[in-house]
Amino acid sequence: MLEFDNDLDKFKAIKEACLQYLIRREHSQKELLQKVSAKGFSRFDIDLVITELAEQGLQSNARFSESYARSRVHRGFGPLRIKAELQQRGAGEYSFDMAVEDIAGSWQELLVQVYEKKYGSRASAIDIKEQLKRSRFLQQRGFSTEMIRELLKNL
Repeated sequence: MLEFDNDLDKFKAIKEACLQYLIRREHSQKELLQKVSAKGFSRFDIDLVITELAEQGLQSNARFSESYARSRVHRGFGPLRIKAELQQRGAGEYSFDMAVEDIAGSWQELLVQVYEKKYGSRASAIDIKEQLKRSRFLQQRGFSTEMIRELLKNL
C-alpha cells in the first residue's frame, strides 16, 4: 500500500472517490485526476492512487478508450473526431478500431449509415452546393475528406 505521510485516511478517501467514479463508467487517468483534484486532494497523491488502481486492473486507459469509442461509434461519429476526443481525455494512444468493426463492420460502412440516416437513400443526384454542405456535416462528425469523397463518388 502507498504511504501518504502516514495519512491512511487521505489515501482511503482518494481511493474511494476514484472508485465511485469508476463504478459509474470507465474513466481515463486524466479524467480521474481532474475530477478527484476538484475535491481538494493534491495531484501528486491522486496520481499515486490512480497508478495503484491501474496496476490492480481497476482502471485502464485501454478499456476506457474502447468503451468511449463504442459509445461514439453508436452515435455515428468518425475516427478523426473520436481520436481527437480521446486525446483530450488523455487516452488517445490506444486503438479503438475494434469498436467500429463490431458495430458497423468498417469506417466506410459507418459513414454510409450516417449519411443514409441523415439524407435518406443514396440514389438522388445533388448539386455541388448541396454536396459541400453534406461533406461539411460528415467532416464535423469526424470522417476524413478521402472517405467522404469516396462516398460521394459512389452515389
